[in-house]
Amino acid sequence: MSRRQKDPLRPLRDEERNELDCLSRSRSVPAAQVLRARSLLAVAAGRSYTEAAILVGRRTGDTIRDWVSGFNRQGVAAVVPRHGGGPPVRYGDQQQRRILAAVERPPDREQDGTATWSLSTLRNTLRQAPDGLPTISTYTIWTTLHRAGLSWQKSRTWCETGRVVRQRKHATVTVEDVDREPKKS
Repeated sequence: MSRRQKDPLRPLRDEERNELDCLSRSRSVPAAQVLRARSLLAVAAGRSYTEAAILVGRRTGDTIRDWVSGFNRQGVAAVVPRHGGGPPVRYGDQQQRRILAAVERPPDREQDGTATWSLSTLRNTLRQAPDGLPTISTYTIWTTLHRAGLSWQKSRTWCETGRVVRQRKHATVTVEDVDREPKKS
């Protein structure tokens, strides 16, 4: 005989049951959401927390108890996992969009001091901007680019192939290469 549940699962509404059922069979959502949906449906079908835990590959029912408690408070939104530990997220969605906007803009030679972005020049630009991020690191920029699906080596901006501006004693000169074929494919 199992113990009495302190916070039993509340009755599911039809739309909640349908959404949990779709999530439990999905192959495209993250596995954590599928497992949470399956365990909640098992508890709704009358299984104990321990049985639902074994069904989704957990050892104890304590995790299921926490998921049920979260579902009772938040509804289906509790199926999506929250931040899983470690230091708190310092740069949220707004700051990450700011980083991506800076990457998309071509650098200005006078203002930014470079013709192409590198992680360090991008960091310096973001730190000095009035609406910038004064403590951002190159690692944070790199992870933001990685999460956005950008590979730094593949998306690196280069100068126009075959044309370069040289500073001479009395003027700047544009030098053009006769072999204008791009060096990289």
